[in-house]
Amino acid sequence: MKPLFLVGYMGCGKSTLARKLARCLGTTYADTDALIEAREGASVADLFRYEGEERFRTVEREVLDRLIERAEAGVVSTGGGLPLWRDNMERMNRAGTTVFLRRSARCIARRLSPYGIRKRPRLRGLCGEELVAFMARDIAGREPIYSQARIIIDCDALSDEEAVEKILEELKMRN
Repeated sequence: MKPLFLVGYMGCGKSTLARKLARCLGTTYADTDALIEAREGASVADLFRYEGEERFRTVEREVLDRLIERAEAGVVSTGGGLPLWRDNMERMNRAGTTVFLRRSARCIARRLSPYGIRKRPRLRGLCGEELVAFMARDIAGREPIYSQARIIIDCDALSDEEAVEKILEELKMRN
């Protein structure tokens, strides 16, 4: 099985859905942010803060390359910014199947806990309508890259289980 890469904005459910998909498909699961944190011995937020985004993105690409080259995971949850950096989206499209989990800023804001906001450096200090407005602008800028995914799932009206089922249906149609 070629890898299945879940892409989308931070907080859209990539990690949760990747674990569920891996179980359904009987395969392994990996989360690029978790792999980076284990490798570097620091949180994503701390890497951003103390080493900068360029260093973080370089490490993120190395983790992605390793996952692709070693075929270590059947389902991969990617960081929200991973597809945007250099040719990462193109690389994932060549190596496997990409799935864009599309959610609105308002829906994502409802899903995020206060901890979920604090652990994301770009969202720290934002709340309420200010958070929704920031994410809406950010998502709009990222959408052209995310939309290069082979499969696009509009998740706002779907439960996690329904989103998983929809992804599995799309995969069956393509095989």
